[in-house]
Amino acid sequence: MILANEGAGGQPVYILREGSTQSKGRDAQQFNIMAAVAVAEAVKSTLGPKGMDKMLVDPTGNVTVTNDGATILREVQIDHPAAQMIVEVARAQDDEVGDGTTTAVVLAGELLRKASDLMDRQIHPTVIATGYRMAADKAKELLQTIAVPVEKTDRELLEKIAFTAMTGKGAEAEGAMLSKLAVDAVLAVEDAGKVDTDNVKVEKMVGPGAMASQLIKGIALGKTRVVENMPKAVSKAKILLLNASMEIKKTQVDASIKIKSPQQMKTFLEQEEAMLLKNVEAISKSGANVLFCQKGMDDLVASHLGKKGIFAIKSVSESDMKKLSRATGARIVTKIEEIDPKDLGYAGIVEERKVSGDESLTFVEECKNPKAVTLFVRAGTATVMDELERALHDAIRVVSVVVEDGKVVPAGGAPEIELSLRLKQYASTIGGREQLAIESFANAMEIIPRTLAENAGLDPIDMLVSLRSKHEAKNGKNFGLNVYEGKPIDMLAAGIIEPLRVKTQAVGSAAEAAVMILRIDDVIASGGPSEQTISEAKQQAKRQLAAGRMGGGMPPGMGGFM
Repeated sequence: MILANEGAGGQPVYILREGSTQSKGRDAQQFNIMAAVAVAEAVKSTLGPKGMDKMLVDPTGNVTVTNDGATILREVQIDHPAAQMIVEVARAQDDEVGDGTTTAVVLAGELLRKASDLMDRQIHPTVIATGYRMAADKAKELLQTIAVPVEKTDRELLEKIAFTAMTGKGAEAEGAMLSKLAVDAVLAVEDAGKVDTDNVKVEKMVGPGAMASQLIKGIALGKTRVVENMPKAVSKAKILLLNASMEIKKTQVDASIKIKSPQQMKTFLEQEEAMLLKNVEAISKSGANVLFCQKGMDDLVASHLGKKGIFAIKSVSESDMKKLSRATGARIVTKIEEIDPKDLGYAGIVEERKVSGDESLTFVEECKNPKAVTLFVRAGTATVMDELERALHDAIRVVSVVVEDGKVVPAGGAPEIELSLRLKQYASTIGGREQLAIESFANAMEIIPRTLAENAGLDPIDMLVSLRSKHEAKNGKNFGLNVYEGKPIDMLAAGIIEPLRVKTQAVGSAAEAAVMILRIDDVIASGGPSEQTISEAKQQAKRQLAAGRMGGGMPPGMGGFM
């Protein structure tokens, strides 16, 4: 139990159950900062094109090899509440822009490390939090002045953005080809300046290698025909999307049917069959020659559909149905009685193809202006294939962000160095102790180029000095670290760029997490009652019950509480 204070007569007052723990003040802040910094250190070595990979092994023995920060922190079980806040930074970054997760986490860890130094100098956490908020707001404002506009019609630049996002994720060898696929996919689903990346379906299968990956201007489904007598391929497909069961419905209440003769059984089965065949006739009459059914399908129905030359797939997921609708232009029908020829979609070809060993997929291709497409990812092994999928996910998200926002910034640590220098200038205009917090924020920004240099085996001090020298010169704001040559270069001229939103989100979310952790000065962990405590409670209850039955008045212990 936790002692809150002493009551009258020096008696202790207990307010928490036994087994609870509490840390307060500087101890609580220090423990939280240490936990958050530990998370940042765990992913720090993955940052940049020369970052290292992590091998994650789950309890069932499944292996994941990746250097994607969001994936690492999602797969690792983290219990400390402050560390979980840093994991939330990565999750928010991934949800918002799809890239820059490691940058955001490393920056949050460095902000907390700098804050700890300030607290050692007797700067109050509230003052630090205020300075950090001011610095974050100013940093977002400065990033707008660093950014340069880009048109969505500039395919070459969009492909460079996609390539930058995939660099370091094991996709460099096929980067040019995969970058083109990512840009093609985003531009295909772009609608009035907005991009819903959910309309880019990723289907993957082990195969000949990454160069066999392709963009399908339509949908690929990991399902095959319901029965073998259906056609394997349908040209000029008229597609019906049906969200209704093609089976005999079960009654909602308990009921029984008494059949006294074989003739009654025959009549009953014939009526069931007639009901099912009526549905088949309704589909055939609509003119559909391809059916995608979201629910189940009776074998009898499937057989008759096959006899009519209709290609059918059952149990299609809701998300795939929506993608099929956007790709083919079909409307999802919920009642068979309401099928109208106007509801049908179109595809040049719907075909079931064997793509790897015994594995087959169904391809819906040659759609008219599809607003949903499929990236079919191939690789030699499942581990490589999964990493390629993660790389393509990042590429697709960053390209979509650029198409929507139309602004990019140089990569390679260039924005961080520029922000560091300008924030130090800004700090000098601010009075009070907040100035120290803003200066610490500015110094923390340098952790990104420093880490890029460390992960590439370069001297971080020399690289930082060279970068600062370039940025202090005229027209040097675009210089970042070329980790391959070990020197600063103009990142915009080299085509090494990333979306503005990646940086603004990383700075904002890292600052918010740091401020939240700094403002915690009391950590109370409630402990459950021990077995001994439970046993004692039971014995006390028995004594109280016995005393009540014997008329002993108020049971023991009811005169007050602690």
